[in-house]
Amino acid sequence: MTYSLLQLFLIFFYIGTFTIGGGLVAITLMQQTLVEKGVISVEQFYNMVAISESTPGPIGINMATYIGYSQYGVLGGIVATLGEVAPSIICIVIIAHFFMKFHDTPVVKAAFTTLRPTTTGVILVAAMHVVVVALMQVPADISALASLEGWKTVFLWKNVAFYTLALLLLVKPKVHPMIVVALGAAFGILFL
Repeated sequence: MTYSLLQLFLIFFYIGTFTIGGGLVAITLMQQTLVEKGVISVEQFYNMVAISESTPGPIGINMATYIGYSQYGVLGGIVATLGEVAPSIICIVIIAHFFMKFHDTPVVKAAFTTLRPTTTGVILVAAMHVVVVALMQVPADISALASLEGWKTVFLWKNVAFYTLALLLLVKPKVHPMIVVALGAAFGILFL
């Protein structure tokens, strides 16, 4: 199934409207909207996630650009990106106009207090999706997980080893994250 350019704009306008908490939330909405409707496959989607995380800029916008480009070329990339950012621009303009008048009111404070844990939960769900796809291969027959041998086959051990190495490089010698991203890209090209 393919969408027209107007539908593509409206889909990303919807995603941009309800992306509260950053790009990982956008990824969840994109997955629900595009993968589950058959526009792109799960494998294409997670390849796009990996590439979008490896390129400079916000991941939600990178994903929108990439998906739009994959559907309609440069024009699709522009349309999807505009759809993704338009709600934020509209909201910022409206909020900037009214925020200074209302930022100390109890209702506004309560809204921001409520949004923080909600956003954290949505980001955790998106992160878990990425972890499952990157580090695990869940069998179609879940009953295989009843044994220890079944669990040994669930993890993609090369990926787990690289993830552990990358985490150690970031924490212990504090290697610059761009170097770790470059190593991740090389790992993906060579071993996956």
